[in-house]
Amino acid sequence: MYEFLFLALAFGPLLAPCVVLCAAVPLAWRACTRQPLLARRLPRGTTCALAAVLGGAMAYAAYSWGALSGAYILDPDQTCASKGARGDYIVTRWTLPLSTRCVTADGAGTELVPVWVNPVIFTGLAFLLAAVVTGVLAGVRRRRNRHAGV
Repeated sequence: MYEFLFLALAFGPLLAPCVVLCAAVPLAWRACTRQPLLARRLPRGTTCALAAVLGGAMAYAAYSWGALSGAYILDPDQTCASKGARGDYIVTRWTLPLSTRCVTADGAGTELVPVWVNPVIFTGLAFLLAAVVTGVLAGVRRRRNRHAGV
């Protein structure tokens, strides 16, 4: 089980851009070929699904990139030293927001996760949530209109 999770994190930075591209191209095509959205008209369910996949893939790619940037294979001291931190370390980890810090005995810390990772994760998750909510609202509105005979 843990091997699968590690592989999912390890291949995330490679696979997620492909998923982002596969979702972004149809979304761009839809935006170019369809009429602009009116104020009262919600996008179709497939458009919302593509937007949700795009947001989820962005969050997944950033999370896997950040998780692997703070991962160590042999020894935490080697990882911390390779990032420029000096001295004895205590490695602290947070899952969300993603953080891996090498903290020395005197309290100085070096963050191993890049600065851009957490904003991309939260933006992708917000995009995913907004797309899912919009898709559900569009589906509910279409069903109401269909049953009302509009």
